[in-house]
Amino acid sequence: MPPPATTYTKYETRRRDPDPRAAALLVIDVQGHFASLAAPIMPAIASTVALCRAAGMPVVYTRHVDSVPRRPPLGEWWPGDRIDAGTPAAELLPGAGRVEGADLVVEKSTYSAFAGTGLEEALRRVGAEEVIVAGVMTNLCCETTARDAFVRGFRVFFSADATATATQELQEATLANMAYGFAYIVDCKRLEAALGKAAK
Repeated sequence: MPPPATTYTKYETRRRDPDPRAAALLVIDVQGHFASLAAPIMPAIASTVALCRAAGMPVVYTRHVDSVPRRPPLGEWWPGDRIDAGTPAAELLPGAGRVEGADLVVEKSTYSAFAGTGLEEALRRVGAEEVIVAGVMTNLCCETTARDAFVRGFRVFFSADATATATQELQEATLANMAYGFAYIVDCKRLEAALGKAAK
């Protein structure tokens, strides 16, 4: 669920604008399996994608597809909750804003979008030094990807209104953790102001 529009600002320890010449947008797991969870934030996802694309940033989508056999320890943590390739659960949602043939889609089988996917190499090839993280679930794949990006040397921005998870408490906990030690927190309004300023 998305947080109240202004809630995240109470966690801010630092503030910075993304540099559209050095940033890429990562849209995490906005796919059929998470459709109900993502539904409330789809307008914010669409706005975030449109803003970043208009600023010339690469847009990268991830989708979770479970390996066969399933990668441990996800199997024991989420027994019976598989996402299989070729099923509607594995497909990106139409409202996610992907441009066929233009946007990279990375398949992953664990929480981090960097683990065994070649994502870091792809980002380095396009000169990305910063990432903006949006998608689901805030406290699992989005947070793990953001932390992984940070330790790999990327400057991280984390969306407060284009991320969602199971409860408000989990959403808020991640925003607090991100702001404390891993990421600058943004939302659509802040991105619009920052990217508009950068274009002048």
